[in-house]
Amino acid sequence: MSTGKTYRPKAETPKGFRDYFGAEVTTRKAMLDAITAVYHRYGFDPLETSAVETVEALGKFLPDVDRPNEGVFAWQDEDADWLALRYDLTAPLARVAAQYRYDLPSPYRRFAMGPVWRNEKPGPGRFRQFYQCDADTVGAPSVAADAEICAMLADALEAVGIERGDYVVKVNNRKVLNGVMEVAGLSGDDKEAERGIVLRAIDKIDRLGPEGVRALLGAGRKDDSGDFTKGAGLSADQAETIMGFTSAIRATGTETVARLRDLVGASAIGTEGVDELETIATLLAAQGYGPDRIVIDPGVVRGLGYYTGPVYEAELTFEILDDKGRKRQFGSVAGGGRYDGLVKRFTGQDVPATGVSIGVDRLLAALHAKGRVIADTAGPVVVTVMDRDRMADYMAMVGELRTAGIRAEVYLGNPKNFGNQLKYADKRQSPIAIIQGGNEAEKGTVILKDLILGAKIAENATLEEWKDRPAQVEVPRTDLVAAVKKMLAP
Repeated sequence: MSTGKTYRPKAETPKGFRDYFGAEVTTRKAMLDAITAVYHRYGFDPLETSAVETVEALGKFLPDVDRPNEGVFAWQDEDADWLALRYDLTAPLARVAAQYRYDLPSPYRRFAMGPVWRNEKPGPGRFRQFYQCDADTVGAPSVAADAEICAMLADALEAVGIERGDYVVKVNNRKVLNGVMEVAGLSGDDKEAERGIVLRAIDKIDRLGPEGVRALLGAGRKDDSGDFTKGAGLSADQAETIMGFTSAIRATGTETVARLRDLVGASAIGTEGVDELETIATLLAAQGYGPDRIVIDPGVVRGLGYYTGPVYEAELTFEILDDKGRKRQFGSVAGGGRYDGLVKRFTGQDVPATGVSIGVDRLLAALHAKGRVIADTAGPVVVTVMDRDRMADYMAMVGELRTAGIRAEVYLGNPKNFGNQLKYADKRQSPIAIIQGGNEAEKGTVILKDLILGAKIAENATLEEWKDRPAQVEVPRTDLVAAVKKMLAP
């Protein structure tokens, strides 16, 4: 039996997703524009790919059924093909590089920015949709391409307001780690599972510390909640060899390279990796990128399995307070490396590639923590409506302001309650409200109300500040634009 009630959907954001409003979108765009300018200066071209890829192109399958992995949002279309939202910007690049390989220049240098989606359990600060900002070079086998990415990353961080000394770009090489694992007796197909555990364990050294990593290299580790993570099962000697690699950083890059040479011993792949690190350090030094910006650090391995050579990570070194008021370093905001095998899935041929991905939300959070928001998030100047029959006059005012390049709008709500118009201007974070009632119209004047200064005066401005710059002035209508510009001037 019908209850007679009309069903109405809930107005709520899906779990794991969020909405972004004016100031957030504005600051993100300003940050990405600053990064884009750096990438453009380095000769990289923009690329926009579809948000949807075939699951086959993404390479995500469940092991037991012919359907996508839980990690992606996917569906089957009418042709029985599986499609999915992209989970990063690298997999689409691999597809593009293969699909257009005869049309694109080689090497192909591109940057891409946009949302990606992951069907993972959401948590505090962890969303199922988030922004990435990538730059990659496809088709360049030389580690000069890796050195260039590291230099560009350092320049991008400084361009958005992270000062030198507040960050460091750390560089390592997977080949060196492979050589160390070879020395430790972990080479060969039968040791692939152990190598994977070792890789993930080292990647957690900042969070777990040396003892936590050592436990994961051995029998395993129980965390504070009591959950047990199975370890790699290495012997004490094997674990010691791996731990020697993680602590190989020395006072200078030259000393670190020498220590790594000792660790890889006679391993050919390990020696090749050390040689590449030495070349990268030489190329960066020639451009003026010293250890105050970029360092060789064996502790950086990156968790993804497809990296084949140099890997790098940008870490912010300044301290912030966590949720419990404890001091901690901000941590990583970008990472990447060389992935020479990714395009091979499509072409059957090795295609060298290297690139970096910046965590947009984390970098924005870092800028807020440092008080370095690089965008103007002020609202528009609001022209209030005192007499709805004189809307043409108010529209003329706003037109003049816009022509002069000033962000402005006429209040288009119900003008009956003037207080509500000022409340609206406050909500819009408007710097100025413009008022012209009948008396002002007769005199040929307008009133400019400085809302920002008015708020400061209401809080704690001194009498001298009030006298020096009153929060409300009356000026000739003909001087409107000039007076608004003066009031907006810093």
